[in-house]
Amino acid sequence: MSTASPAARRPLSSTPILRTALVWGGIVTAVLLVAGAVVGFLTAGPGGLGSALVGVAVSAFFLAVTAASILIANRWFGDPLYVPIFFGIVLGGWLLKLVLFIVAIVILRGQDWVNPVVFYVALVVSVLASLAVDVVVLLRMRVPSASDVTLPTDPDEGDRRA
Repeated sequence: MSTASPAARRPLSSTPILRTALVWGGIVTAVLLVAGAVVGFLTAGPGGLGSALVGVAVSAFFLAVTAASILIANRWFGDPLYVPIFFGIVLGGWLLKLVLFIVAIVILRGQDWVNPVVFYVALVVSVLASLAVDVVVLLRMRVPSASDVTLPTDPDEGDRRA
């Protein structure tokens, strides 16, 4: 059971931003999957279709892991071990992505059905679209620059929060 103060139990200001980015990223990924499938099929046949789908899916998965790991780590906000837990989870997510990316590339490199150009273009377009979503979400969210700060009270005047 955590002994965190009530101020520490409120959600962090990054939580709605990350959730919104994940939702909009999912919507953009769905659109890119359809568009990539059509363009990939028209340019390179069934192999292009599969390459585009895999390129978009790989990009979406790896980009979502970072936001999801931060959201998971933020559940420990207010815990005395929050900082090491946070960095452990986020670093673990990055290491997992690195290993899975290398495995995915090694597996996909040897497949006859993969069209490398379509795969690369789908991957790059998906990454750029995800970055655009992140920028738009961050620009549209209204979060004060010092939102997660609790100021100390004056011991002579008592607690003003009550």
